[in-house]
Amino acid sequence: MKWNEVKVETASEAVEAVANILMEAGASGVAIEDALDVENFQSDGFGEILDRETYTTLEEGAIVKAYFPETTFLPEILPFIKETIQRLPEFGLAIGKNKVTVSEVSDTDWATAWKKYYHPVRISRYLTIVPSWETYETADSEEKVITLDPGMAFGTGTHPTTRLTLQALEVTLRGGETVLDVGTGSGVLSIASKYLGADTVYAFDLDEVAVRSAKENMALNPVADDVQVSANNLLNGIDTEADVIVANILADIILLLSDDAYRLLKPTGTLIVSGIIEEKKQMVIDAMTEAGFIVDQVFSQKDWYAIILKKTEE
Repeated sequence: MKWNEVKVETASEAVEAVANILMEAGASGVAIEDALDVENFQSDGFGEILDRETYTTLEEGAIVKAYFPETTFLPEILPFIKETIQRLPEFGLAIGKNKVTVSEVSDTDWATAWKKYYHPVRISRYLTIVPSWETYETADSEEKVITLDPGMAFGTGTHPTTRLTLQALEVTLRGGETVLDVGTGSGVLSIASKYLGADTVYAFDLDEVAVRSAKENMALNPVADDVQVSANNLLNGIDTEADVIVANILADIILLLSDDAYRLLKPTGTLIVSGIIEEKKQMVIDAMTEAGFIVDQVFSQKDWYAIILKKTEE
């Protein structure tokens, strides 16, 4: 079987949004090459060894490749893809070159193109992400291995926004907590929460494909087999009281869940938000302060930020 590859040359900060747009357009999978991947790993403090020849050689920006069956009539969906990407600057995301090209690839190329960029990565002191098709031996007894298959759609868990969120969870969770994971994607944050001692975890995503992907990844990690994954629009209609709420999503979307997060968090609860670019950081802080939160800690990597927030005294 042959596939059509739609390649979008964009900015690093827009890769997740562009990938989502392509999946919404009906792509069977996406692969991402990001110039920041090598740069971000160079200063990693957890001993990660990166094979530079395996990773992208892009000097700047990123490329998102999406794969559509040859039976898909691209002239119908390309306008949607281009128009939706053009709107991303309205959400504060630069789109770089924004060049879209189409080519034909074989079934074998499609199945293997994205895997060469995905290898075991030590994310933090305790957490290592390992693709489901690789064998990995832990370096020490404290290292926890998250087995992950991104389903060719929701990332490998190694993007700066995810790394920052995992590190924030690591300093927040002490054991026994109830956690709400908003916009779970691959489910990596829910799995990490269980490894870090959370008692009960609820994972939500608006995308049914993400829900299926997250459930499959929970099954790969026995520690997370009791995580409850369901489709939901942010925290709308949720009434579960939580110790920790975590959301690694776009800054403008984070603002939409602030009131519900405050409502659902226990008096001593913690909100962790990530996916925030430099230009949006103060906007998020201001909105969260207005909602009743105070900033506890800020994590950063290059131009990305994650923020740990606490409820103010009532």
